[in-house]
Amino acid sequence: MTNTTNNHGWLFTQLFSKWKKFEVIYVTILLLLQVGVYLIAPDSWIGMMSGVFGTLALVYGMKGRKVTFIFGFIQCVAMTYVAWQSHTWRTFVMDIFYVISQPIGWFMWGHDDATKRFSPQVRRWVFAGVVVAYFIGWYFISLFHGQLPYFDSFNLVVSFIAQLLYILKYQENWSLWIWVNTANIIYWIILAVRFQMGIHIGTFGGDLSQIALQAALLFNSIYATKVWASGEADNEGGTAD
Repeated sequence: MTNTTNNHGWLFTQLFSKWKKFEVIYVTILLLLQVGVYLIAPDSWIGMMSGVFGTLALVYGMKGRKVTFIFGFIQCVAMTYVAWQSHTWRTFVMDIFYVISQPIGWFMWGHDDATKRFSPQVRRWVFAGVVVAYFIGWYFISLFHGQLPYFDSFNLVVSFIAQLLYILKYQENWSLWIWVNTANIIYWIILAVRFQMGIHIGTFGGDLSQIALQAALLFNSIYATKVWASGEADNEGGTAD
């Protein structure tokens, strides 16, 4: 353990040690974005809470720190409520999986300090399998007359695979999240527009908070790809050396 850990304890070290100036700036911007969305449409404080804790979870996940799962649990519970409120049932089901995955991730990250990476050949097979799973998910979701099955398949199928890879600390999880986050930005924009047209149940603020959160997730996923590939996220982001 570093001297910082000895002097301040595990939580302080996880939260405040070894941050780059660029990271502090962009985390601050992402948090202000969530608050700004709430001020524009202050009808869903739970949506804002989901966005704020989601932002904290994603940046600490980018840093490879176990504390991410504390923030993630709070965010996932809030996001589950937003999905229930908006009647986006497939997102609701996926969010329940996220809630359950947080304590599992906490346990798994406590037993594996280094991030992992598939070999090029295995990586190609994994991504080919993801594509096949996506279209299978699209087909079955469409059988239940889902309004946006092509987006729901991202939420249910690709997100599920990405979360598993994240829990297992495989670097490839971020490549999948880039696709998922992009799809979800479009998804929540559509729901926000539908709310304005009076054909979507939920709250405009809740929809906007999710758009802002997904945009933050997308940016973070792109940056995290670089961080994990460089080894900076190993050993809890350098706090467990």
